Amino acid sequence: MIDLRSDTVTQPTAEMRRAMANAIVGDGVIDVDPTVDQLERETAALLGKAAALFMPSGTMANQVGVRTHCERGSEFLCETDCHIYQYEQGAFAQLSGLVARTITGDRGELGVEHLVGTIRPENDHMVRTQLLCLENTHNRWGGRVIPQESIDAACLWAHEHSLKTHLDGARIWNASAATGIDVARMAAPFDSVSVCFSKGLGAPVGSALVGSQAFIDEARRARKLFGGGMRQAGIIAAGALHAIHNHRARLHFDHEAAQQLAYTASHLPALSIRGGRVDTNIVILDIDPMWGTASELQSRLFASGIDCFAIDDQAIRFVTHMNITPEQIQRASCILRDVMAMAGSIH
Repeated sequence: MIDLRSDTVTQPTAEMRRAMANAIVGDGVIDVDPTVDQLERETAALLGKAAALFMPSGTMANQVGVRTHCERGSEFLCETDCHIYQYEQGAFAQLSGLVARTITGDRGELGVEHLVGTIRPENDHMVRTQLLCLENTHNRWGGRVIPQESIDAACLWAHEHSLKTHLDGARIWNASAATGIDVARMAAPFDSVSVCFSKGLGAPVGSALVGSQAFIDEARRARKLFGGGMRQAGIIAAGALHAIHNHRARLHFDHEAAQQLAYTASHLPALSIRGGRVDTNIVILDIDPMWGTASELQSRLFASGIDCFAIDDQAIRFVTHMNITPEQIQRASCILRDVMAMAGSIH
């Protein structure tokens, strides 16, 4: 089976497993786990921020970030298809008493032209708008890299209007690899950034939230509240450290594999690439309803040896990663072509 469901399905390499087995650990709740401390320091330095906080998941990193920036009962702005809104169970409302104001951008991109007029007036009848959240790369728009100039302008607008800014940068490593822009430059306009070590980089567990020292000190309290305080977490932090030291330089291979899948799909009449292009390691294909549904195509691909996700009624997603070989990508391309050719129009 060629598993293209997500870049979170990777297995740790032998070298990563050795690093984890040999990790120096301590109690990270009572005082300090030295390996976690090293990971936090290195992650903060990579992203050009003062401090970082290790988390079990990207969802927790985002939700702790949103909570720390916002007063209970306030509002944040985000793109309609963003991960924080679509895939985190409305945790901002359930856990922190916050409201999300969703704004439809241009293929996942929120420009200043989309944001003007979205801040609530100071009025006893209305929530207070306190935060702007962006996502880069944008998951539901096929791993799209949001142009840096657009991000800079949106964050400048937010700060000029006294809003804080947060980036869901789960795959910022892919965005950097695709553009050549350093991750610190990408993170610079934001007050906080979440990054993931288990997406793209191949670590088994973990994300981090970065920001100022005062912000991270407060975020640590929220992490504890959400159940994210971890004891001898150096065992998993060692995997993340190995990933940022050794796996960032190879991300372009995943992007090339995604391009190969996209090239095949672009020549199949019933399929279209969401957003018209593939920037990184995610390929989302919209399916002509005259052909069939996403669940039907997913089932046919699975029967032929490809595992992928149907992300809505008429779209499937492939994600390339470090455990997929060039030979598997070539075979996956052939399977996709054959399945579409054999099925024809099934309605």
